Amino acid sequence: MNTLKAGDKAPKFTLNDKDDNAISLTQFSPKKVLVYFYPKAMTPGCNVQAQGLRDIKPQLDELNVVVLGISPDATKRLVKFTDKFELNFSLLSDEDHQVADDFGVWGLKKFMGKEYDGIHRQSFLIDEHGIVEHVFNKFKTKEHHQVILDYLTQS
Repeated sequence: MNTLKAGDKAPKFTLNDKDDNAISLTQFSPKKVLVYFYPKAMTPGCNVQAQGLRDIKPQLDELNVVVLGISPDATKRLVKFTDKFELNFSLLSDEDHQVADDFGVWGLKKFMGKEYDGIHRQSFLIDEHGIVEHVFNKFKTKEHHQVILDYLTQS
């Protein structure tokens, strides 16, 4: 895994959202974009993380930041996830994990003694010019939204 770092150019991508609309990173210029990778919709940690981001969306809007959540889930699962938790930002389907590979967050994981390939939970703040401004990789899921908000309001 070769994870992107602050100062790296963010890979351009286009993925489908829950309604099968093609969403591209570049369409949000000149805003900042928080690209957050999560392992699987409808799981406890991912639920808490998504709800936290949902709850701070008004503050993110004021700060001119768009949120894009990316997982290897199929679009049908994203519909259920969005509806169940009334999410107010776009979730994108990366079933072949190409975008996760490009960002360097797809790799070997260990859970309960088993090894498997999957998404490592990380978030990237992409600036108005398509450059990684900050990488969020050390946080608890229930504090993810506050870590991001703290960074944005203190920088």
